[in-house]
Amino acid sequence: FIFFLHLFIFVHAQNKDEKSILKVLNDQIEQWNNGSIDKYMDGYWNNDSLCYIGKNGPKYGFKSALENYKKTYPDAATMGKLSFDILKVEKISDVYYSVIGRFNLTRTKGNLTGYFTLLVKKINNQWKIVLDHSS
Repeated sequence: FIFFLHLFIFVHAQNKDEKSILKVLNDQIEQWNNGSIDKYMDGYWNNDSLCYIGKNGPKYGFKSALENYKKTYPDAATMGKLSFDILKVEKISDVYYSVIGRFNLTRTKGNLTGYFTLLVKKINNQWKIVLDHSS
């Protein structure tokens, strides 16, 4: 679990909620690196109100986000290998946390790196990303 260790370079989880949130992100890395966008999306809120903000502005809905990922990353070579550098995890309330980090995609067709801010919400006792602003 090299990526799991990589996730904790900057942030050391202090409580159960933070550990659970970081596990969601680590699971996303694992699923992405296994080539499964569908399983990667398990970390997101499966709802029409899910918000993803990228270079083209805000988009709403789980289905829209899933379709966009599949269109942008149609195969394993385009997906590459994902890692996160988590810079900050901050409690907002008992059911909301913010996460700031950097993503790194290592690929033969050119590496990608950028930053993200996530709003994570506890829904039905599970942490889900409800807003993702990536650039």
